[in-house]
Amino acid sequence: MLKTMKNALAVKEIRNKILFTLGVLIVFRLGTYITVPGINAKALSSVASSGLVSILNTFSGGGLTNYSILAMGVSPYITAQIVVQLLQMDIVPRFVEWSKQGEVGRRKLNQATRYLTIVLAFVQSIGITAGFNALSSLNLVTNPGVKTYISIGIVLTGGSLFTTWLGDMITDRGFGNGISMIIMAGILARIPTGVKQIYTEQFADASSGELWKGILFVAVLLVAILVIVTFVTYVQQANYKIPIQYTRRLAGATNNSYLPLKINVAGVIPVIFASSFIATPQTILMAFTQSHGEDTWYKVLTNIFNMQATGGMILYTFLIVVFTFFYAFVQVNPEKLSENLQKQGSYIPSVWPGKETEKYVSHLLMRLSSVGSLFLGLVSLIPLVASNIWGLDESIGLGGTSLLIVVGVALESIRQLKGMMMKREYVGFIR
Repeated sequence: MLKTMKNALAVKEIRNKILFTLGVLIVFRLGTYITVPGINAKALSSVASSGLVSILNTFSGGGLTNYSILAMGVSPYITAQIVVQLLQMDIVPRFVEWSKQGEVGRRKLNQATRYLTIVLAFVQSIGITAGFNALSSLNLVTNPGVKTYISIGIVLTGGSLFTTWLGDMITDRGFGNGISMIIMAGILARIPTGVKQIYTEQFADASSGELWKGILFVAVLLVAILVIVTFVTYVQQANYKIPIQYTRRLAGATNNSYLPLKINVAGVIPVIFASSFIATPQTILMAFTQSHGEDTWYKVLTNIFNMQATGGMILYTFLIVVFTFFYAFVQVNPEKLSENLQKQGSYIPSVWPGKETEKYVSHLLMRLSSVGSLFLGLVSLIPLVASNIWGLDESIGLGGTSLLIVVGVALESIRQLKGMMMKREYVGFIR
């Protein structure tokens, strides 16, 4: 990885992309320290490690702790993406039609996603502000009122759109997936705070007996992190090779040609989707804390959408599994893959071209997604279960999700850098 970075920085074009990406991330980080007007940001310090705050902080780079203008992060945009993609599955005919129109249709779908992002960001902003302010121990809003909540909602909505725009700029002019890079930057930026928190809890004012317990806890935690990182890296880089043969001789084609498919085809996107999707109802429910906090329906829904509760864990794991299968078929469209193989004059041995190839690839994707969903679900769920059993901090329970995102995005970024280097070598050779 270090060798790849060194070689990439030696190329001006790639170096500029990296510097542009870093510049955008710095702008994003600076924005997370600008507090929304009319907010007492210190009021959130007592709930900074709660489940909802930890989830939203993951997507806002710690912006919610400061209740900054970027506190909502990219969470509304990710939720809007999920909804729009689901609506393309023969639910909204117009969206289905747009999905088949190539670049023009993609622009229309992106525009619809932006409009839905505005609605979701505004609703979530008001919901979470009203919810936190309703807590008896917090005085988040200095001057509560309809106008104040609307103005805060507008500011936070604008901040969410700005964050999404920054992500688009990274995708277009930098390197890596912009939205994923912003989420990864937010997670990495919170590491010093997490280290400080662990030090305070385990070592500050600890007696000699408690000191050894703290050292043992940190050692076990480090070993767990290394095991998870190694396991995630191994699975993320694993490929299943589909043999390909050609009906006619093509330049560069050999009898050993194959089509590689990742074991975890969907990558870390299902984890990001599931985390964002489960956070949306939580933020909306917070607006009803004061008026319906003791109602049965409110308690049931709060338990279902709380990732630290049994119901929330089950829902979270279920969403990861569903989105793994769903996004795998978005990433690898069996119908288009079959058509492309026919156009290239190639085929899979022992499989008829056309519909049979499509069925074969679909069946293979189902099998790979079963492994991928099990992998993602276990890595995300085990830390949550361990956190509940041993009564650890809630933010540590979400560490599996954070590690999945960081390792997945880092591997994908390095892969893209290698692709840029390889492309440059080919271009130089042709010239």
